[in-house]
Amino acid sequence: MLLEARNLLKTYSGEIILSEINLKIENSDRIGLIGINGCGKTTLLNILAGELSYDEGEINYHSKNIGYLKQNPVFDTDKTIIQEMQSVFKELLDIENELKELCKEISFTTDENELFLLNNKYSRLQTYFEAKDGYNIGVKINTVLNGMGFSDKDYNMQVNKLSGGEKTRLALCKLLLKEPELLILDEPTNHLDFKTLKWLEDYLASYKGAILMVSHDRYFLDKTVTSVCEIYKGKLKRYQGNYTQFAEIKKNMLTFLTKEYEKQQNEIQSLQEYIDKNRARASTAKSAKSREKALERLEVIENPKEYLKTISLSFPFDFDPSFELLEVEDLRLTAGENLLVEKVDFSVKRGDKIAIVGANGIGKTTFLKAITGRGTQNGKIKWGRNLKTAYFEQENTLLDDNNTVLREVMDTGLVTVEADARNALARLLLTGEDVFKRVGMLSGGEKAKLKFTLMVLKRGNVLILDEPTNHLDLSSKEILDEALKEFKGTIIMVSHDRYLLNKVPTKIAELTKDGFNIYDGNYDYYLEKRVDKPKEVTLKQEPEEKNVYYRSKKDRANEVRIKKMIAKTEDEIAEIEDAIEILTKEISSGEIASDYELLTQKCSELEELKAKLNEKYTLWEELNM
Repeated sequence: MLLEARNLLKTYSGEIILSEINLKIENSDRIGLIGINGCGKTTLLNILAGELSYDEGEINYHSKNIGYLKQNPVFDTDKTIIQEMQSVFKELLDIENELKELCKEISFTTDENELFLLNNKYSRLQTYFEAKDGYNIGVKINTVLNGMGFSDKDYNMQVNKLSGGEKTRLALCKLLLKEPELLILDEPTNHLDFKTLKWLEDYLASYKGAILMVSHDRYFLDKTVTSVCEIYKGKLKRYQGNYTQFAEIKKNMLTFLTKEYEKQQNEIQSLQEYIDKNRARASTAKSAKSREKALERLEVIENPKEYLKTISLSFPFDFDPSFELLEVEDLRLTAGENLLVEKVDFSVKRGDKIAIVGANGIGKTTFLKAITGRGTQNGKIKWGRNLKTAYFEQENTLLDDNNTVLREVMDTGLVTVEADARNALARLLLTGEDVFKRVGMLSGGEKAKLKFTLMVLKRGNVLILDEPTNHLDLSSKEILDEALKEFKGTIIMVSHDRYLLNKVPTKIAELTKDGFNIYDGNYDYYLEKRVDKPKEVTLKQEPEEKNVYYRSKKDRANEVRIKKMIAKTEDEIAEIEDAIEILTKEISSGEIASDYELLTQKCSELEELKAKLNEKYTLWEELNM
């Protein structure tokens, strides 16, 4: 066991934030911590990491080796990227330098007693250095930096010149290199693209220590956690399984509780009616009193609707558009003067649910703006008949910050009666005084709910969505998933939410610098078809209009060549490691120690072998990317 928290209580200004929190973290635990915004998730992480006090309870730490990644870590340093990464291994790098100096001292020492002492010291440090995997420091640093998306960065670049998102990623790199026994992560998937997310998922899957993390990325939770802790009304409850299993357990639990609640309410109503009718009668007053006491003793079940207090969302529409819905030809995507994609061809049929994915900055949002008439017009964009689009825009530029929420809805003309507008907003949990807030003062989640309200009122038969799950809590994301899945119209969306991309789309459209590649399936299907050959996939249209992927003879030959190179490099690495082990033993032996020239030669050979080993590891990483 790494730590155990018992009956923790935390209050702010007299308000209870966390109460009766009990949590055990074992050595191999993978725990996802979830709950609505503001429920106390980050507060609990800060407490467990020792960065925040608590009012009552106790925490017993069985390990002090805890690493904590805050949601917005402060990373203010004049050091370079590589210097920050190397600082994790300061002890080992100091030992490596000491070993080099000892080699020099040994080569110039003539006194046998001193030579004996130096050899012993060298042997002792060498053994420790090897036990701590010192020869692989460079490999570890390169592996983590490349995996976390820094392969295109100059490692001699100063950290303070990186963006906020890059600094967060670098802080995570540093933490991963430290390999703490307990890794505490607060929203580690922020600022990560698909490729980096996949790498991090794989890395954490083989991580030797325990993990406790907060994340809104349901797909990431599914891939990395084996239990889920939910905070609700200050209390913590633990469920075994990943996020999907938790969601199913919770759904079944709430269904059961709803039935039990309704059953108990009927019982309470029946008891109360009997009491009211018979309290005044002398013949039945005693039995009425008995039932009144039974009613007082009854442990009332909380209304599950309070727990289920989440948005209500569906997207109705009144008529179907034409079957040939959208045709795009020869569209150029640009950002200012920068060309993103030279030529885009794209077609949509009625009923398609298409998710657009691609590298950050490739032009996904630019494409949505172009087809909705909000971007630069070029090429051919032809929509079908009977079209009615509802657009969820990422940047909020279509909202008037000076309007109140209620006025924003009324100004659209989609409703003429204020009560109808308020009812529509209430379904998205914008109620009471919320409707009189200025739009510019809303949180990200509140703005998203306002935009969904407007989309529902628009009654569009085509939904165009740009990152619709941003700023939504987990329960709201689940509702949105179902609403989009049940929608009978057409969807064109951009999203980084891989859980959503698995549940809703019937097609994935990958936007690259050469245009679109279309995959007839969900995100996992796209990943399966693309993951090992991202640059080799081409599109061939068969008569049945099924997308078939093929590779040329040249592509297959290239793949075979790379596999052979990987195998050869692995053999060379094994040979060099064997040579290093043999040479290290020779240097530590008494025979070599007495031959100063030979000792100097052997030390030099050892340094050359270490350098060559690092080169081979770097080559192996590049071949496997």
